[in-house]
Order: sequence, then C-alpha cells, then structure tokens
Amino acid sequence: MLGPNPIDRLRIPDDTTVEEHDLVTDGDVLVGGQSTVELGVRGRSVVAGERVSFDGDIEAEGDCRLDMWCEVDGNVLAEKDAYLGERAHITGRLVVGGDLDIGDDVDIEEGFEASGWIVIRNPMPTLTFFVMYVTHLLQLGEEEEAQDLVEELAADGDRDPLTIPRSGSVSDDAWRVSTPATIGDNCRLHGNIRATEIDVGRGNNVFGSLRAQDDVTVGAGTKIHGDVTTRDGNVHVQGDAVVLGDVSGHDVTIDEAADVDGIIRARGEMRLGSSTDRDAE
Repeated sequence: MLGPNPIDRLRIPDDTTVEEHDLVTDGDVLVGGQSTVELGVRGRSVVAGERVSFDGDIEAEGDCRLDMWCEVDGNVLAEKDAYLGERAHITGRLVVGGDLDIGDDVDIEEGFEASGWIVIRNPMPTLTFFVMYVTHLLQLGEEEEAQDLVEELAADGDRDPLTIPRSGSVSDDAWRVSTPATIGDNCRLHGNIRATEIDVGRGNNVFGSLRAQDDVTVGAGTKIHGDVTTRDGNVHVQGDAVVLGDVSGHDVTIDEAADVDGIIRARGEMRLGSSTDRDAE
C-alpha cells in the first residue's frame, strides 16, 4: 500500500555498489530533504529535496533535480534536463544535455552550459509538489493513479530507485536513517548500517556492521564484515551467509549452512534452522 511519503525508508536496489568515493546504481536516486550524502552519486535520474548536501560529483544519465539550498561539492552532469532550486550551490561545473530550469541566487562556481533552453524562475520545489500531489490523490481515493505517478517518477519502472529518507546520512563510514532499511541482492557497500530495522538480500558484501532497533535479516550468500545486533528485535542469518563478527538479538536464528565468526547472544531463544532463502519465505 502506497503511503503519503514516497521516500519512507532507506532502499538500496539490486547491484548497487560503492566504488571509491561514488555511490553507483542503475536506477534513479531519490533523496529526502535535509540529508547528507558524503559521496558522489551516479545513477539514471537524481532527485533531491531541500537542503541536501553531496560531497562529490553527480552524474545522471537522465534528469537532475536539486531543490532549494542544495549543496554539491563537485561537478554536476545531467545528460537530459536539470532543475536547480533557489540558492543551490555547486562548487564545480554544471553541464546539461537538455533544458536548464534555474531558481534565484544559484551559485555555480565554475560556470555552466546547457544544450537546450535556460529558464530562470522559482517554481515549487520538486519533492514538495510531488508529495502534495500524491497526498491529494490518496485523499480523493485515487490510489491507482497515485501509484502510477510514483512508478512514472522511477523512470520506466524497470529498475527500483535508490531512496534515502529525510534527514538520512550516508558516508563511507556509516549509513544512518531513522526508518527501516532494505538492501537488495548483489550489492557491494562500505559503511555500518544503522536503521530501525534492516532486511539484507542475497549475495551482498557489506564492509561494516548492521545495527537496528527491531528485526534484522541477513540473506543467503551475504557476507557482513562486522557485528549484527538489534536492541529489541530478532535476528535471522539465512542460508550460507557469513557474519565476521558477533550476532545479538532477542530471538536469534542461524541457518545450518550459515557461518558466524563471533559470539552469538540471544536474550530469548537461540535456534539452529534449516537452510532457507528469501524465496522460500
């Protein structure tokens, strides 16, 4: 069921990687307002709410839309259209393959170029308009139309977007959000994951620990280079997953083929389960 906030969790789609100082994904990137991304970003389209800061270049195969007061410590390349809200600041250069829609008092230190039209105005911030419109559709009972709008924002719908919720923080050291976190399959990530609950898919390599308030699931074939802990929830280490650290939770389930290279602490029940994967659940 679609809620009123389309960016309600940290969602990392399949095959996402952190390469040197860049976060790389095949799909779109949606960043909630007042978030900090201490990495460069490479994706299809990049959309950020107000007061988001990026510590690196942005490279978008599609559009790039940065709302008011956004900061980019680097260059911005958009192969299609770009929108910059008022008082956005780019320390490098802006290159746009299509049209450029720009607000007042935008500072681009090394200049810009656009192949299409250049329009200076102050339209409603992208995510503000989008959330207001989706909320209005839901209030009218038009859930199907609202869902279609969300899928349209995620380009052609063939790839899930990477979403960072409002006030999230992403860096090489840690991914910190006050929402649930979902990691797809075959990702390679650097940094500790901190969220209210964490669901990690299959075949991932996470160079950091997992810590949540509620349940934590580690999918088959995933390798966690750190501890897996939860304050109030349960932990399930599935299939042939590997945890290079301690595991701690209320009820802890470790599949027979899984390997934990550390201490297992269960405040409730400790179970040795049969090998399962996410498809079997």
